[in-house]
Amino acid sequence: MREYGTVISQFDSPSTQKFSFVINKDVVVRRGQFVQLAGDDGTMIGRVADIRKANRYYMRPESVNQVEQTASLADTYPTWEWEFMVADVIPIGIITPTGMTDANIPPSPGSRVFEPESTILEQFFGFEPTGLHLGQLAHHAVPVRLNLTKLLHKHLAILAMSGAGKSHLMAIIIEELLKRTPDQGQIGMVVIDPHGEYVAFADDPAYANTVRVIPINDVQISLKNLREANFHMFIPDLTSAQSRVLAEALTTLRGKNDAFTLGELINDIEAKEITLAVKNPLLAELMKLARLRLFGSHTYPHPTELAKQGMVTVIDLSSENSLKKKRLVTAYLAEKLFQFRCNGAIPPFVLVVEEAHQFVPEKAPTAQTASRTVLEKIAREGRKFHAALCLISQRPVKLSTTILSQCNTHVILRITNPYDLKNIEESSEGIDRDVARQISSLNVGSGLLVGEAVSYPLFLKIRGRTSNVTKGGVSLEQASRNFAQEQRQKKADARAML
Repeated sequence: MREYGTVISQFDSPSTQKFSFVINKDVVVRRGQFVQLAGDDGTMIGRVADIRKANRYYMRPESVNQVEQTASLADTYPTWEWEFMVADVIPIGIITPTGMTDANIPPSPGSRVFEPESTILEQFFGFEPTGLHLGQLAHHAVPVRLNLTKLLHKHLAILAMSGAGKSHLMAIIIEELLKRTPDQGQIGMVVIDPHGEYVAFADDPAYANTVRVIPINDVQISLKNLREANFHMFIPDLTSAQSRVLAEALTTLRGKNDAFTLGELINDIEAKEITLAVKNPLLAELMKLARLRLFGSHTYPHPTELAKQGMVTVIDLSSENSLKKKRLVTAYLAEKLFQFRCNGAIPPFVLVVEEAHQFVPEKAPTAQTASRTVLEKIAREGRKFHAALCLISQRPVKLSTTILSQCNTHVILRITNPYDLKNIEESSEGIDRDVARQISSLNVGSGLLVGEAVSYPLFLKIRGRTSNVTKGGVSLEQASRNFAQEQRQKKADARAML
């Protein structure tokens, strides 16, 4: 166990809130590292909040100025021999034989400070040998392996600016979930994928048998099981009179044929002798729905096919431009998944929603965002039925505060927008001002993990993925080379045909 330095006595420390130690000359200590030392109640763990350099030769400005006018101070005196570094540490807990407690007694001046043992850090943060392996603890060679229940059961939010690695991290979580055996506990996974970030899993031989991709244009909603109350999801401003007309038309068509289309429903309502003030607005809304090409004679996919243990279903929305259709598909599938899970018809699942601020916006009227209503319901009630959410967003400030507050674990990658940073600081428990300042300077591939999954906020280096990277994940240069190669191949094929 390497020694880092010695605790010193200062005007306001050591205390239960902070202490400082002089760093030994032969070691390197960085901000954000963890340290351990012997305390009165057990082994104390602390986090290095800052590091300062000091040199007695440069403490008096007037003396430095006087000497520098005639010669370099470093050339005249052995200044390097007197340079030393002081680390400021925040005590974060005490590990005792019976568990962990708060640091209620400060360390003594003269106490030796050491590099933490791996087993001590694993115990302190609650890592598990068989947990989901997301990466490595920053500044320490300790794998971050998280308990599945703690990470997902009370919902997870992954927040970062564009290009900071949100989808990369989610792909790693998917890899880890797909590796689990039945004895370890397998859950179903459904991914709402607006940009086709996860379709590459289906082309990867290592994962192809456990991944299914469903393009949005293949999704169909059957009318035979819809009641007029269900139409409030698709037509939020239905009046009571319109609801009655719709209910009568649905009952009539069900009596004739179980499998009927939206076109037949429209024709039936057109043929009814009812006031135009009721008929015309209702027909106008139904025709808008018809243009979405979302309703058919049969439902696809069925909820029991969506969520299967040890498998992932990707709903690929990348070919669709209509945000309304994307929201309706998300709302319908999420509602059915939750309904079937509450009835015990499908296994425990996690619903992953990329670009979550589009589907659960903070300011859009609830009546215009059916997906927000459904997803907020799952956020509030899902943990009772083992229905988990994972929300991924590059604009936390635009994400519903209601749903974000229900996510008990946050993984925060690099964010520079001041409004998003302020929103994260206010909504994430355990983030102090010092930690919040470090978020904007995170490198790609690094992140802050805070909440239910760990005992204390930590910075981690996210591991590389083993699955295929989607086309959107390649570099700009490589995308340009791929495009040029495709164009050359097309010309060659055309010449061969001629």
